[in-house]
Amino acid sequence: MNDPELYLEELKNSLEGEIRVDTITRTLYSTDASMYKETPLGVVWPAGDNDLRTLIKFARKNNTGLIIRGAGTSLAGQVVGSGLVVDISRYMNKILEFNKEERWVRIQPGVILEELNKEMMKHGLFFGPETSTANRCTMGGMLGNNACGLHSLRYGSTRDHTLEVKALLSDGSTAVFGPMSKKEIEQKTYDNSLEGNIYRNIHTILSDRNNADNIRSEYPDPEIPRRNSGYALDLLLDSEPYTENSQKKFNISKLIAGSEGTLAIATEIKLNLIPVPPPVKALCCVHLKDRDNAYMANLIALKYNPDAIEMMDNKILELTKNNIEQNKNRFFLEGDPGAILIVEFSRNTREEIESICKDMVKSLKDENYGYAYPLVFGSDVTKVWALRKAGLGVLSNLKGDAKPVSLLEDTAVNVKLLPQYIKDFNRLMSKYGKDCVYHAHIGTGELHLRPILNLKDKDDVKLFSILGKETALLVKKYRGSLSGEHGDGRLRGEFIPLILGDHVYGILRELKKVWDPENIMNPGKIIDTPPMDTFLRYIPGVETPMPETIFSFDSTNGIVRAAEKCNGSGDCRKSEIIGGTMCPSYMATRDEKNTTRARANVLREFLNKDSADIWNHKEIYEILDLCLSCKGCKSECPSSVDIAKLKSEFMQHWYDRHGIPLRSRLIAYITSVNRLGSIFPSIFNFFLKNKFISSVFKRSIGFAKERSIPTLYKITLRRWARKNLDRINPENPIKSVFLFADEFTNYNDTQLGIETIELLTGLNYRVIIPDHSLSGRTFFSKGLLRTGRKHAIRNIEMLSGIVRKESPLIGIEPSAILGFRDEYPELVDGDLKERALNLAINVFLADEFIAAEFESGNISADSFTDKFNNILLHGHCQQKAVADTTSTKKMLSIPLNYSVSEIPSGCCGMAGSFGYEKEHYNLSLKVGELVLFPAVRKAGSDTLIAAPGTSCRHQIADGTGRTALHPLQILRKALITSE
Repeated sequence: MNDPELYLEELKNSLEGEIRVDTITRTLYSTDASMYKETPLGVVWPAGDNDLRTLIKFARKNNTGLIIRGAGTSLAGQVVGSGLVVDISRYMNKILEFNKEERWVRIQPGVILEELNKEMMKHGLFFGPETSTANRCTMGGMLGNNACGLHSLRYGSTRDHTLEVKALLSDGSTAVFGPMSKKEIEQKTYDNSLEGNIYRNIHTILSDRNNADNIRSEYPDPEIPRRNSGYALDLLLDSEPYTENSQKKFNISKLIAGSEGTLAIATEIKLNLIPVPPPVKALCCVHLKDRDNAYMANLIALKYNPDAIEMMDNKILELTKNNIEQNKNRFFLEGDPGAILIVEFSRNTREEIESICKDMVKSLKDENYGYAYPLVFGSDVTKVWALRKAGLGVLSNLKGDAKPVSLLEDTAVNVKLLPQYIKDFNRLMSKYGKDCVYHAHIGTGELHLRPILNLKDKDDVKLFSILGKETALLVKKYRGSLSGEHGDGRLRGEFIPLILGDHVYGILRELKKVWDPENIMNPGKIIDTPPMDTFLRYIPGVETPMPETIFSFDSTNGIVRAAEKCNGSGDCRKSEIIGGTMCPSYMATRDEKNTTRARANVLREFLNKDSADIWNHKEIYEILDLCLSCKGCKSECPSSVDIAKLKSEFMQHWYDRHGIPLRSRLIAYITSVNRLGSIFPSIFNFFLKNKFISSVFKRSIGFAKERSIPTLYKITLRRWARKNLDRINPENPIKSVFLFADEFTNYNDTQLGIETIELLTGLNYRVIIPDHSLSGRTFFSKGLLRTGRKHAIRNIEMLSGIVRKESPLIGIEPSAILGFRDEYPELVDGDLKERALNLAINVFLADEFIAAEFESGNISADSFTDKFNNILLHGHCQQKAVADTTSTKKMLSIPLNYSVSEIPSGCCGMAGSFGYEKEHYNLSLKVGELVLFPAVRKAGSDTLIAAPGTSCRHQIADGTGRTALHPLQILRKALITSE
């Protein structure tokens, strides 16, 4: 069938779950985290086993492949194909059974690793293998790829902890694969079913002496813990009854692990759990001047029985500087090392670890390896590992079309041979004049080696294939594994005969045929794959469009490449259980189309289309609709894909073609409305508060009827300041500060502005409200960029000449003041850009300013009450993205007995005008209900709720009935005054 609509008609009434065949959905699922792209016929979200049986029946009837997908973080193109993509992450994600005494758990394949471990750790247990994608990868995906992760040195692979798999076979029948005795195997071979055929086939293969000899001689060295080339027949052969005196039970679940969904569909997985590690954990971060020293230094570190050893080279470390979130995690780095080894130890005491590390460092120094060896304990351990885990994502920050590509990134050799292997590999790279990034699992002999290639260039695409083949031959020389954990997929499948030999490859083809005679189970992966240089994400030789934009995209060489920075690693799929801000609409809906990745993919796809008007794509407009512009992706996406910026740019061009809707225009120009209303604020507020008039107004412009509209204060902040500033400003101030009277504080939150001025002057600072324009925030958020740019230019011109280190510009509303750091420098060029950057250095949130002044000794805790107060803080999205909430917590902790804790919430859900808009109202509340609202409701009445953002405070009031205060108001109330 060529028409996806026909699939929909046949399937939609047969499923409990969902199916979509629209262009956007098929586009989203045409890629994963690899460089491949192939548009599927449709996407299905099965509700359970019955739906999967229906899909199997349908696939057999229509000769269609079924591609089982979890988080879609595959690097070898495992979940890209032309059939039906079956996303098990939405509904098949339950923990089914847990046995603490026997230390096992039975789960559905859509369970997320980190969420599983959060639950299991309550019982002192956890699942050992930990991938860098742990906060979003599904256990089904880990089983399919036999994932290993950071701690495989200690805990091995997913296969090692898989006890049993319940699966649907290609004929729709159910089989349970677990440990079996010789007698049980024999009984299965007499079974007249597909399951019986499978056992007969495997028994025939492994009982044949010639086959056994070939498998033992051709498969990777069994001492390599990470080996995942082909199907794991070597492991089955090494079990009872096929190896004499073997202590290993025959278990076909070990074969399913690493089979990438090409043999069967796992519906339940029984996993072994292990006790949580010792209570004290530390990282010794070995700084090496030369990357090539890492391989021998690794062998020394291994002698001290670490839990993990990971490597990051200087190229990847350099790229972490350009990511807001990861730049904070570089705190432990000293200088610019050629590489670092991150060596983890977990023991019962800190002293034990310090002793081990002291001995290890001495051994390293004796061999002249390393120049710094910082030891990291406590919560800082998580930060260092976050830096390491971001490795894949930050690689997309490399400027230009040449990127470090997935190709050789999964090779594994015996760790003792790693120095020689890398030496040969370096010669291979030099032969072709290509650079490479080196990082990851050095402790187990697997380095992620990523050659820097431009897959938009025909010559580099040819080299892509050549390097694959030559590396396969090199891996064979060292009896290594071409895939250590990422799998063969469609990337390495064609090289399996080079690694395992033609005879073994023939056995694997026969095995696949028996399991899946009609080739419906993820066809084209591992066995009989298409050429590895076909179905690439980009068509070689096609020029990348460079449309004119209002924002500067110089850092990415254009807006299209800004979208292309998304490599599909799926960091935006983490849930509220994991935490963070990115991406609130995904957290609330668990729908792929609401991820940062989805928006970047659609932008990339349609901005690259051969179109007469690159901006006139309804698909882009639709995919951006539920983006809250929270800015979480700007910092939390390792590739720094700033969808809020891309959305604002696109919307301006969309409006150019389709006009500006009344509601968008009204929101953008709300300050003009407020300015008029401020002439007679009481009359203005009367109309806003009147139920009938307010209801008519909200209905007419498309606001949710349930929302309360912000009212005006009786006087503007500027008017109040003109009357009162001279009176309350100190005579001998510590310094002067310029206060940005943003449009929200000036008209609506004037009392907050007054209290901020009283706080600052009470602390002996002279406050000046300079002449300035609007912040431009409402224009940026609604996509009226040209108007927003005019305000940015005015502010740069008005303020850059007076704001300096000695007299900074400080602001109250985060979304307004942080525009000076975020949008302004990217909206102007030439001399104005230089002035904008210099201005941004001396622009601060008032929280940041006060916290810094306290640290420098200019503010004393003696100025504040010593009474106890408990404060619960909800951080503002843009503050968390562009700055952080550390300064706010420090500021609120200045009074000696103030206890401050931060709610682990992401976005509040209001996001400027988003939560007011009727079509977004329910989603807005759903976002708030994820973490924020329950935390506020749970707080006692004596706990103060703090929220820096005006929108956040309104959302908290509407969603919980609680009044939230700006942190500056709380500190003002704590100030001891002479009044």
